[in-house]
Order: sequence, then structure tokens, then C-alpha cells
Amino acid sequence: MTAPLVADRVRARAPGKLNLFFEVGGVQDDGYHDVASAYQAVSLYEEVWAEPADDFTISVSGSVDVSGVPADDRNLALRAARLVAGRVGDPGGVHLDIVKHVPVAGGMGGGSADAAAALVACDLLWGAELGTAELHRLAARLGADVPFALMGGTAIGMGRGDRLSPALAKARFDWVIVPADDGLSTPEVYGRLDALRGRGGGGIPQDPVVAAEVLQALRSGDAEALAAALRNDLQDAALDMRPDLVDVLAAGRGAGALAGIVSGSGPTLAFLAAGPEEALELQVTLAASGLAPLHVHGPVPGARATTP
Repeated sequence: MTAPLVADRVRARAPGKLNLFFEVGGVQDDGYHDVASAYQAVSLYEEVWAEPADDFTISVSGSVDVSGVPADDRNLALRAARLVAGRVGDPGGVHLDIVKHVPVAGGMGGGSADAAAALVACDLLWGAELGTAELHRLAARLGADVPFALMGGTAIGMGRGDRLSPALAKARFDWVIVPADDGLSTPEVYGRLDALRGRGGGGIPQDPVVAAEVLQALRSGDAEALAAALRNDLQDAALDMRPDLVDVLAAGRGAGALAGIVSGSGPTLAFLAAGPEEALELQVTLAASGLAPLHVHGPVPGARATTP
């Protein structure tokens, strides 16, 4: 049965994310790692427009370099559209116009946000009304970060990172992110982590878990306490692959950041500020040194349909 179109063109957006805490277990037989993550969605968004078409196609533009974004079925957003179509029946095709603002291959889940926004947009376009639980089930088939991009806010992720539970975050946290020109491949960063560990570069958590200090800091809204608890097990691997980032981390800390961390698998860096004014001062200082910092805040909601 074909669902009726509810509009000629719809729009949805989804946020990028930061990993405030990311503990990585050992590599499993299937090549994946168990992780424990504290995610926070931040105010840097991907937009996806969906309209009826004869086939499944995409176009990509944005304020970031999109030259490396695939326009075929390697693209998570296009795969998301096909999943919704499979649940609807035979809705015809769709054209997705993706407008990206999250750094590509930057460790902030931009591709996952595209997929989450595409799920919401196609569900609305075709009047599928799949519901939250079904959309999350489809999101989990697309990748570990897609369910969180759909959910938003602040959450704890276990297993592959897709077993989510909301985390209470009472306050706004202000961040200055510094994108890098060239992205990093997530599988390659994990591979470097395994290599470093194989050479004795740190212990391997047997049962990854998010530290209680992180949850306490989020509940209390204490930016200084959160700064002290930030952790990313992928950071050493990312810095080993991109040693130029070490100086940028030092510059951010020296310019007043409470803490700096590699975002996810990198190479985007995230600096936690004491508040909005401090974040603005940090942004100005880093921009004066030739960088292109952005001021964002979190937590923000996950993927949502928006008014064109």
C-alpha cells in the first residue's frame, strides 16, 4: 500500500554531537569495539530537504567542504530513505537535498545526523507515521551514532554506542569547536588505537562504563567538574595520526578553555568554556591565531521536522 504524500517538500534537521566521555574496550572477533559514551547534541545542525522523485537521489552542499561526501548508497541519508520506503510499501523515489554544517569526517557525527534527519523527513513526506520506536529501530540499522542523532539531548551509549539511555543535564554547556581541514577515517583511528595498545600504550577496559563523575557534573551543571572528567580513548590515536592538533589543544587551553578534547575519532577539537561570554572570548582569541572556531552549546533536541 502506498502512503499519501503530505507535502510536496519537507525539511528536517538534526544536530551534531560531542563525546564528553568515550571509553573503548578491546577489539571483538567481529572487528568492533564495545564502548561507553556520554553524548551531547550541540547547536550545529545538518538540514535535509525531501521531495518526491522518480528514483532515490541526493545533492549535497553546505558551509563545510563536502567534496568527500558520497552521493550513492554509501551515503547514510540515502540508505535511511530506502529503509523508510521499505516500511511504507511503494512510495516512489525521493530526492534529498542535504545542507551540511557539521565538519565532514570530523568526529561530530555529521553523516549520522544526515541519516536521522532523512528518517524524519521521509516519514513525514510519505505520511508513514512510523513512530519513535520504529524510527529508532531503523536508525540502529544505519550505525551507532544515528540513534543518538535522532534522540538528541544528552545520553549514555553502551555496547556499540547505540544502546541509549537519557542522561539528566540541567544546564547549558558552552563549547568552542575547531574543525580541521582534512578529516580522519573512524576505522583507521580505531585501528591506530589497537596498534598503540598492542605496543603497550595504555590498558584496555574490560567492561567500558561512563564514569560517575561525568554524570554528576551533568546533573549539577558544573562546567569545571565536567572539564575535569572529560575523556576520549580515541584521542591518543587521533593525535598520533595528526600531531599538528597537539599545538591547537595547547593553544585552546592557554586561551582560557576549561579543557580541550578530540571530538570522537577527530580531528575536530572541542573546548569547554565556563559560559557563553568565556566561549566568545575564546572563539575570538583562537580566530586571531588563524583558526576557524565555532561557538556551540548543548544539549539540544535531536532530529526534528522544521518549517520551510
